[in-house]
Amino acid sequence: MTKKDVKIEDVPGIGPKLAQKLRDVGISDPMVLAVSSPAELAKILDIGEGVAMKVIKAARDLLGIGFETADKIYERKLKAQRITTGSKNLDELLGGGVETQAITEAFGQFGSGKSQLGFQLSVNVQLPPEKGGLGRPCLFIDTENTFSPDRIVLIAKAHGLDPNEVLKNIYVARAYNAEHQIYLVERAHEIIEEKNIGLIVVDSLTSHFRADFVGRGELAERQQKLNKHLHTLQRLADAYNLAVYITNQVMARPDILFGDPTQPVGGHVLAHMATYRIYLRKSKRNLRIARLVDAPNLPEREVLFAITEEGIRDADKESKK
Repeated sequence: MTKKDVKIEDVPGIGPKLAQKLRDVGISDPMVLAVSSPAELAKILDIGEGVAMKVIKAARDLLGIGFETADKIYERKLKAQRITTGSKNLDELLGGGVETQAITEAFGQFGSGKSQLGFQLSVNVQLPPEKGGLGRPCLFIDTENTFSPDRIVLIAKAHGLDPNEVLKNIYVARAYNAEHQIYLVERAHEIIEEKNIGLIVVDSLTSHFRADFVGRGELAERQQKLNKHLHTLQRLADAYNLAVYITNQVMARPDILFGDPTQPVGGHVLAHMATYRIYLRKSKRNLRIARLVDAPNLPEREVLFAITEEGIRDADKESKK
């Protein structure tokens, strides 16, 4: 029996009733079960955490999750796909586009292009693979009420796509606070499995966490919740071979007297979890500068791109003048 043939019922400890409970919340893939937390699974199945841990261990043993040789990891990474950003320069900066099985973070000041990149990716993920997409829908979590259907329509038309069909393939949820945002991501596997989602956009990841947890007294709790939230997103990326794109706010450090005082919010927790980190800055007119701050296998460098009415494009010669 291969991993693809394994069903929820094949996991020791999961009978028909528990299997139905899992399917009721959208879990039908044993891999999702294997990467769940004991507390999360215990709540879903109404069982003790000790029993939940045994079920998770059984799922991991059945799927062979544990130590493995590096060639197996390499083979799995080869299955990762890329979504084009619309700019060749930006794609090259990211090693070919926004990668599945990874979290890509863009941070920068207001108007730097973070949300615009999210809109562009929401359309581009629906393109066929030969055109730089995945041929799959998108999940968009909007925390700042900035999602723009009008912008999606313009970008879709520029690709020669039917705007109505493109809009129907973007599933948008408005998050009203940090707890609601966490809940949406924790339940996301339901719609991911049903609709074969290829991209999750969270715009912005940190807005509600900054608003809901104020002051140093709440900093530890905020970082713990943010850390768990990011791990949930990474588990979804791994389990469903999808891409995660998050935007992040910035703050100005008053202790920096020389150089750029801009610093992304989220601290070390977010810095460690994001696979790719891009710093976006405004340039003249419609140009933007993207600097790759961190990546596992790519050098730090900068590229120029443009935000046009048709979406994100390479900076043409006229724009550079």
